[in-house]
Amino acid sequence: MINPQYLNYKQYKIWKYTTSNIEIKDIILAWLIVSLAFAIVDAGFNFFNANFAFMFLTSAIAVGSGFLFHEMAHKLVAQRYGCFAEFRADRMMLILALAMSFVGFVFAAPGAVMIGGGHVDLKRNGKISIAGPLTNFVLAVLFMVGNIFLPNVIFSYGFIINAWLGLFNMIPFGFFDGKKIFRWNIGIWIGTVAIGVFLILLRFYVI
Repeated sequence: MINPQYLNYKQYKIWKYTTSNIEIKDIILAWLIVSLAFAIVDAGFNFFNANFAFMFLTSAIAVGSGFLFHEMAHKLVAQRYGCFAEFRADRMMLILALAMSFVGFVFAAPGAVMIGGGHVDLKRNGKISIAGPLTNFVLAVLFMVGNIFLPNVIFSYGFIINAWLGLFNMIPFGFFDGKKIFRWNIGIWIGTVAIGVFLILLRFYVI
């Protein structure tokens, strides 16, 4: 049976890459829910005060961008290899993330890029996988530099979240990116983990 959402599937081309109305809706949904969940953890349940609004904005920039650009990095590399690649939100995990935020903790796995077609061997799969964590590390460095010149909560939060998100995804087990990178090239896996550890340790000196 065809999923009803695909009856209205519309694809758009942006330069060399493609997206769709379904992917855009799922990205917006995941970004909003993740930002809301982290804002609840940091600011409590008072949704109508300035502090909550500020933390929602902070989460949208620092946390939401980390998840979004991580997944988009996977997508862009996969599409360069001729694959179909689109983000799909995991609605059950988004509900779980939001529910957990009310007890002061968030485990966010808002969705993933669905990849199909193309010729994806072990090496290409490793490159698709490493694109996500490396993007987080680049974002962490950008947030860190921003915080050095203009110290504020958004920059410091963005640095910490992206450094941890990149390193966390290097776990070489289960569904994590690290498993595919480890299988492709152990040396590259070790080097990437070392970058993440360095950034985590760096926070004690620059943040």
